[in-house]
Amino acid sequence: MTPDAPKMLGNPGARAERRMALLERRAAPLAEFVASLRARTGYGTRIPDFDPWDGGVEAECLFLLEAPGPKAVQSGFVSRNNPDESARNFWQLNREAELPRELTVTWNIVPWYVGTGAQIRAVTTDDITLATPYLVELLVMLTKVRVIVLVGRKAERARELLTTRGRRYSLLRCPHPSPKCLNGRPERRDEIVRCCRSVLACLRPEPVRCVL
Repeated sequence: MTPDAPKMLGNPGARAERRMALLERRAAPLAEFVASLRARTGYGTRIPDFDPWDGGVEAECLFLLEAPGPKAVQSGFVSRNNPDESARNFWQLNREAELPRELTVTWNIVPWYVGTGAQIRAVTTDDITLATPYLVELLVMLTKVRVIVLVGRKAERARELLTTRGRRYSLLRCPHPSPKCLNGRPERRDEIVRCCRSVLACLRPEPVRCVL
């Protein structure tokens, strides 16, 4: 297997290898879920796959962002290995925190790309209303998830949904890893690392109390 590295999904061979990994046991149910979403919503490949190098249905932590960007659509994956600076920052900060990616899965409140070409627009209330049932379906599938991290201010729109569900999650939040958010604000990089370390603390056999 190709060594894990930032931006590697800019390489066609790496993308082909990742697509083959969608057949693996922990990844296949989520690949089937995405195929179903594409058919039901009509958005097709505007909905990228989960990254099979993450934990899939075995994941215990869900990183939840707002919507996929253009590089996710181009690679076909919601991945920390995408060839953009936000993904590179996320890869590096998770590595610094020593949070194994196999414990995590990354997704978006709105699972389809909401822009055109390379220009993404802001997610609207209507987008979130339309996407909410699919997020509920996903949470039912992710039976081992105990921690949910809301990544970026806009992802916090999901907080009410997550706190009114029957299951109880440890909810954390952290800044978005985009250059716009982090450049010139080193304390935000530190905040993301601390959040990732808090995920590990929450997943210990006797977890500390985690609050949003």
